[in-house]
Amino acid sequence: MANTETSSSPAQSTTATPASAMALMAPAIGWLIPGAGHLIQKRWIRGFLLMASIVIMFALGLAMNGKIYKPNTGDLLDILGFVGDVGSGALYILGRIQEWGGTAITDATSDYGTKFIVVAGLLNVISIVDAYHIAIGKKQ
Repeated sequence: MANTETSSSPAQSTTATPASAMALMAPAIGWLIPGAGHLIQKRWIRGFLLMASIVIMFALGLAMNGKIYKPNTGDLLDILGFVGDVGSGALYILGRIQEWGGTAITDATSDYGTKFIVVAGLLNVISIVDAYHIAIGKKQ
């Protein structure tokens, strides 16, 4: 009788690849400085487009008297707004230090500004995930 045992090929093995320094560094730097996770990987156009988009959205939100959420344990929508804002990284930290966006929302323009600030943070979170996928080779 013939030997029916087969060895597993490298394509079938499910060994985990160790995290490279770039896979750890790109998301961290990308969170702190929007777009920088792409820039350190020499994705110049994508990095500068993301950086400009996030900074401009954040600045427009502040110009419309948008609110920057503070950490709290109160209303669920405030908690979600805080999570979105924190995604902006250094922009959020700078905004909290400078006490930007601390006014109460009094009109529709302020409400739109608040949404711009939150969406800027969420866009940065998406760019962080993208930078990570590029760093691990999952995306070109």
